Amino acid sequence: MKTIKFGTDGVRGKANTAPIDAQSLCRIGQAAASLIGQGALVFVGRDTRASGPMLEAALTAGLSSGGANVLQAGMVPTAAIGLAVRDRGAALGIMLTASHNPAEDNGIKFFGRSGDKLDENEQDALQARINSDIHSDPAIQIGRIDQTSAVHELYAKAVRASAPGTPLKGMHLVLDCAHGAASFLAPDILRKMGAKVEVLHASPDGKNINLECGSTAPEVLQQRVTAAGADAGIAFDGDADRVLMVDEKGGLIDGDLLLAAIARDWKARGILRGSAVVATHMSNLGLQVFLEGIGLKLDRTKVGDRYVAARLEDIGANLGGEQSGHLRMPDLCPSGDGLIAAVAALRLLAETNAPASEILHPFMPLPQFMHNVVHPKGTDPMADPSIIAAKEKAETVLGDAGRVLVRPSGTEPLIRVMAECDNPHTARQAIKIVTDALAALA
Repeated sequence: MKTIKFGTDGVRGKANTAPIDAQSLCRIGQAAASLIGQGALVFVGRDTRASGPMLEAALTAGLSSGGANVLQAGMVPTAAIGLAVRDRGAALGIMLTASHNPAEDNGIKFFGRSGDKLDENEQDALQARINSDIHSDPAIQIGRIDQTSAVHELYAKAVRASAPGTPLKGMHLVLDCAHGAASFLAPDILRKMGAKVEVLHASPDGKNINLECGSTAPEVLQQRVTAAGADAGIAFDGDADRVLMVDEKGGLIDGDLLLAAIARDWKARGILRGSAVVATHMSNLGLQVFLEGIGLKLDRTKVGDRYVAARLEDIGANLGGEQSGHLRMPDLCPSGDGLIAAVAALRLLAETNAPASEILHPFMPLPQFMHNVVHPKGTDPMADPSIIAAKEKAETVLGDAGRVLVRPSGTEPLIRVMAECDNPHTARQAIKIVTDALAALA
C-alpha cells in the first residue's frame, strides 16, 4: 500500500497511476467516510479531464461503502463545491481536478463544513486515516449515490449576488475558459450580468484542458482582446479557481495587480476589513509598496491559497490572494473563485468608465525572475549549509533594492528560486548564486 501524502493543495499526480488511480481513490473515499460518520452528506465535483468520470466512480464507491451519502455535481468550478457544502450543511466536499496542470494529470481537493478547504489539522487527520488499515464493514449501511444540478444554480446565484443587477451592462469581454470547468457556466452568468461575451476555448474533449490556453497560456486571449476592440479579457485555469485578466491593449493583469486595484476600491468604499491585504511570499514587492502608499499593510504568508485563507481569518481581513490569480474574498465566497474575482475587478471598469489599462494597473511591478531546479534526491536542500549561505550571499547582492526567495514546490519535485529587483542584471546574478549552489548538491 503506497503512502498517500497531501501537497500544497490536496493530492495530485498522473491519472491512473497511484495515488491518482481507482484503487487509491476508493481508499481515500472510505477513509473520508470513516472520519465524517455514517449517513453524512458529501458533494463531489470534477473538471473536464477524461479521467474524471473514472476517478469519480472509484471515489464515490469508496464513500458509499463507508456509509456516506454522495451527491455528484458533475462538471463544476471548484468553488461551487465549497458553496454547496456550506449551503446544504454537508460534512465534506471533494473536487477532482489538477487545476492548471495538463490533461493527463488529475487530483483531489477537500472542503470542510465551512465551505473552505480543510485546515492543516483536518488535512493531517484525513491523511493519517487514509494511510491506516481501512476495511469494509458489512455492518455499515451503504450510502446513497445521486446526481444533482443544484450546485450549478448555487454557484451562479453566488456570482450574481457578488455584484447585483446588471453591473457589466454594455461591456465587451473576451472569455478564455481553458476548455475547463468554467466552459459550462461562466459565459451565461456574465451575459446575464449585462456583458457582451465572446468565448474562447470552451469545447472540452477531455484531453484539451489547459492546452495552450487559459491562465497559463493567455497569448491567444491577449491577441483576441485587441483585435476585437474588447474592454477586457478573462482567463481561467482548468477548475476556474484562478483568474488572470487582459486589458484593452492586450496587457496582462496578474493576481498582484488585481489585489491592488480591488484593495484600493474596497478601502474607498469602506468595505475592506483589517487594513491589510494578505498575499504570499511570491507577490511582487511593487504590491507591498503600493499598498503602503494608500495606508494598507501587505501581510505575507506561505505559498498556497489555503495559507492565505488561514491568515485572513487570523487577522480578520477579507481580501487576499496569490500572484498566480488565486484570489480570496471570504465575504463573497468561502473559497477562492476566478469568476467572482473577475467580476469584482470588472465592476471597477463599469463604475469608473475608465480603461482597464488604467484602472487595473495601479502600480508597476518590479522585474521578477524565477528559476526551477530539480530537487536533489536523498537530500534536504533547504537545510543544507551551502544553500543557506548562498541565499544570504544573494540577499547581500540585492541589498535593500530587492529580495530573493528559495522554496520547495508544493506540487512538483522542484526547488523554486525567485529574485526581484529594479535592476534585472542584479536579480539574475542573485538567482545564479543560489542555483549554482543547488546544482552542486545534485
